[in-house]
Order: sequence, then structure tokens, then C-alpha cells
Amino acid sequence: QVQLVESGGRLVQSGGSLRLSCAASGGTFRNYALGWFRQAPGKEREFVAAISRSGGGTYYLDSVKGRFTISRDNAKNTVYLQMNSLKPEDTAVYYCAADPRGLSDVIDGNALAAWGQGTQVTVSS
Repeated sequence: QVQLVESGGRLVQSGGSLRLSCAASGGTFRNYALGWFRQAPGKEREFVAAISRSGGGTYYLDSVKGRFTISRDNAKNTVYLQMNSLKPEDTAVYYCAADPRGLSDVIDGNALAAWGQGTQVTVSS
């Protein structure tokens, strides 16, 4: 079973950029589709971005398209979320997740095989 650890979250000003990282261990990384989710205070967790096992397929929440980019480095067992043009409404705890079933299941977000502990992103106005 893969274990996930996120990093890179911090306080940033509106319009700024951050890159989140999620390092995996304990599993065969290339066998997992990966995703990023977020949860703001008082709100339900929402899907943000996902990437297929090969990295050839990606999918995004409409509100982050053109601003966020998900990528993976299978040699480093790491998935990234590059976030540009950040807005206060992007403030949330960001979680990475992994599942061997594939991209559509990660997008769905239910019963995924592994989750990280989360990293806080705060965007000030």
C-alpha cells in the first residue's frame, strides 16, 4: 500500500504561485493514478486535479483550469501541483490521493486507496 506525504503549502499573496509536492513510498508508484483535492473551512472536500498512471491524461476542476498544472515524476515517486495566479478562494488544506483503478476513479474521489495528511495553503487578499 502506498503512503503519501504532501509538502509546499504556505501563506502567499493573491496572484502568487506555489508548487505542492506529494512524495509516495511503499508501493509501485507508476501503477497509481493520482489526484489533488482540497477542503476549505466549513466546506466539503472537492476534487482539484488528477493525472493518469502514465501522466498522459489530466483533468481539472473548472475553476483552476489554466491556473493549476498537475504533473508526476515516476522516477522520483512524486506528484506535483503547480498553482499560479492564486486567489483567496483557493485557500484550503490540499490533499493528494492515489488509486490503482485509474483516472476516472480518482476524479470521483470515493474509496481511494491512499490519502496524504494534507498541507495548508492560505492566499491573502
